[in-house]
Amino acid sequence: MKLRSLAGALAVTVALPFGAANATDLEVTHWWTSGGEAAAVAELAKAFDATGNKWVDGAIAGSGGTARPIMISRITGGDPMGATQFNHGRQAEELVEAGLMRDLSDVAEREHWRDIVKPSSLLDSCTIEGKIYCAPVNIHSWQWLWLSNAAFEQAGVAVPKNWDEFVAAAPALEKAGIIPLALGGQPWQAAGAFDVLMVAIAGKDVFEQVFAKKDEEVAAGPEIAKVFKAADDARRMSKGSNVQDWNQATNLVITGKAGGQIMGDWAQGEFQVAGKKAGVDYTCLPGLGVNEVISTGGDAFYFPVLDDEEKSKAQEVLASTLLKPETQVAFNLKKGSLPVRGDVDLAAANDCMRKGLDILAKGNVIQGTDQLLSPDSQKQKEDLFSEFFANPSMTPEDAQKRFADIIAAAD
Repeated sequence: MKLRSLAGALAVTVALPFGAANATDLEVTHWWTSGGEAAAVAELAKAFDATGNKWVDGAIAGSGGTARPIMISRITGGDPMGATQFNHGRQAEELVEAGLMRDLSDVAEREHWRDIVKPSSLLDSCTIEGKIYCAPVNIHSWQWLWLSNAAFEQAGVAVPKNWDEFVAAAPALEKAGIIPLALGGQPWQAAGAFDVLMVAIAGKDVFEQVFAKKDEEVAAGPEIAKVFKAADDARRMSKGSNVQDWNQATNLVITGKAGGQIMGDWAQGEFQVAGKKAGVDYTCLPGLGVNEVISTGGDAFYFPVLDDEEKSKAQEVLASTLLKPETQVAFNLKKGSLPVRGDVDLAAANDCMRKGLDILAKGNVIQGTDQLLSPDSQKQKEDLFSEFFANPSMTPEDAQKRFADIIAAAD
């Protein structure tokens, strides 16, 4: 995609009518459409509307893989929204380089983002050539195994405390007619599950050697071979899930039709909407109960360059509002994620969120693969694991060889 040549195609946006003086409608695109996600994004809209402006919701169904190409096409095609969600990392890198995204450095300096955003890697992911181009809103970690307490009770086995116990319990779950591991068909789910298995089984150092340092030899080596063995177990355990979307897989756990799911902490929003209580109805194991590490990826908002002065002012107001303490608390309690500020009151945090906060406080963190790999490399990885989990005839050895090749060529 030759984005640089498209920079000049950015069209003048037309101001929408608004009722109150100095109030401006601002379209915000995102892919938060599940029950828990919708409840969370409503908190952002409420906070922005309270400033006298109007959040015009531009939700795009189908998760990030579906939404991002639409968002990028609009921006490069001269029909930019007021703000748009991307994950922390490199997804908007080419848009920034093409001059299509707004520099937020003045807002960040005025609001002291460098002092309040923790860990600093979140803001680093928004920074290109010393300028800040996005407002981080949460810390989302992939490193969780969510378990249905009712499913294990029905199967007559104790709720597992780690991955090995979960694998050992699979036959009892199957005998009770319960799918051991829920896994949806979207490619990013399979790739994310593998990343979680890597940290749990091979450890933080190996994860960073592979994804941060792009070490092909480690990717082809014995430690990653153990991870592919675990992925083979996960593939077998997930047989029969027969759902596509991640929240459909989460619902299998909520309803006790599946024993567990490897999924990011956004799954908590679905448990909350369903009225389930952490530590009572469901159990969460950070790092699969093996290595208590969390990844510090998540979501951020970018602001396309606009020629409309009032909308540009509203962009600054939204950027500021997203990081206000009260917005951070209201949003993240609904989303299941952790705040990007370390100075907010989370007295209402549930059992699982507290586990995440404790791990974060200890500094047991890794960057997410969205922060470490280009979108192209990430897509190759997703395609590989989508095929691996869907095709039992692909051996772990063949899959590992393809994985090592992806890492060798990664940028």
